[in-house]
Amino acid sequence: MSETVVGAPAARPAGETAPARDTGVKGGRLRALDGLRLVAALMVAAYHYGGRGGAVSEAWGSSPERQFPTLHGLLAYGCLGVQFFFVISGFVICMSGWGRTPASFAASRAARLLPAYWAAVVLVAAVFALPVVAYDAVPPSDALVNLTMLQQPLGADRVLGVCWTLWVEVRFYALFALCVVLPGASRRRVVVFCAGWLAASALASAAHEPLLDLVLMPRYAPFFVGGVGLYLVHRDRRDAHAWGIVAAGFLVGQHHAVRALWNASDPDAFAHRTVLGIVLVVAVGFAAVGAVALGLPGRWNRPWLTVAGALTYPFYLVHEHLGWVVIRVLHRGLGVPSAATLALTAVAILGLAWLLHRWVERPLTPWLRNVLTRRP
Repeated sequence: MSETVVGAPAARPAGETAPARDTGVKGGRLRALDGLRLVAALMVAAYHYGGRGGAVSEAWGSSPERQFPTLHGLLAYGCLGVQFFFVISGFVICMSGWGRTPASFAASRAARLLPAYWAAVVLVAAVFALPVVAYDAVPPSDALVNLTMLQQPLGADRVLGVCWTLWVEVRFYALFALCVVLPGASRRRVVVFCAGWLAASALASAAHEPLLDLVLMPRYAPFFVGGVGLYLVHRDRRDAHAWGIVAAGFLVGQHHAVRALWNASDPDAFAHRTVLGIVLVVAVGFAAVGAVALGLPGRWNRPWLTVAGALTYPFYLVHEHLGWVVIRVLHRGLGVPSAATLALTAVAILGLAWLLHRWVERPLTPWLRNVLTRRP
């Protein structure tokens, strides 16, 4: 969900040694990371289309459990694509924020997130307002509030079901900017940030204080911290502190994932996620980003993966609600079989994502970045 452009390294404080290894290329991309982002987005889409109940059942005409008697249990693990995203985001934000000024960092984040987000809010709100679409539209006032990305703290209805994850991301950006970018990124400062945030988030979890939960995000902090630690590993694979941060992020993160997503075997439940299954998916996510950090998937660092990365964010924004519309048309309207509908819906939304990238992100992202960094 975030760009993967490598930032220039900051000057090191006196006494801090140069990293033994930095596989990043200044001004280049880690294209394998772009591919992982699309994998995470497709995991979430699989969950929303066939791994849960709720509104998507209306699109199918029955519960996805009936549409996919065997597959629905596996698709239920797709929700962990969100945690996978957060690990990738920790890596990318540390990479792109290294050596940047706070103003440049903020402008980069805003320009990356807002154009496609605004377009998605307008598009989904407009489609759901059509009489032929059998879903409730968000009230106009709430739809307008959604353009600010502040709908959740303000208690407004959400136009995009997935926008709660953006609210989590924005709070991570703010913490990273205040603690690392503002004073100037360095290895020592990043290590202290990761250790301090992880410890504070654990205390916040024990305190049950809403304000601390809001700021420190104990359920999601370990995944961002783990991703930041993996970027330190990318800079120097011999960094023992970085490996310790990654290990702590994984151990605490899987705990929160299990507590949030495991359900005891229940014949009335939509699907049964096992503890082992949840831990395994989280471990694979960390391992995949770790492989990129270590430069292992070099042969997969192909130019076409840049396109995958470009499609990921707009796809993620619109896939849920507009996917319901496509599923309804294909499956109930045209009688397309369930498995084919699932695949064709993903392809259709990827096509829409390409249009949003081509006609919204490509012209507006650099324009907005220039506007925000222009001196008065």
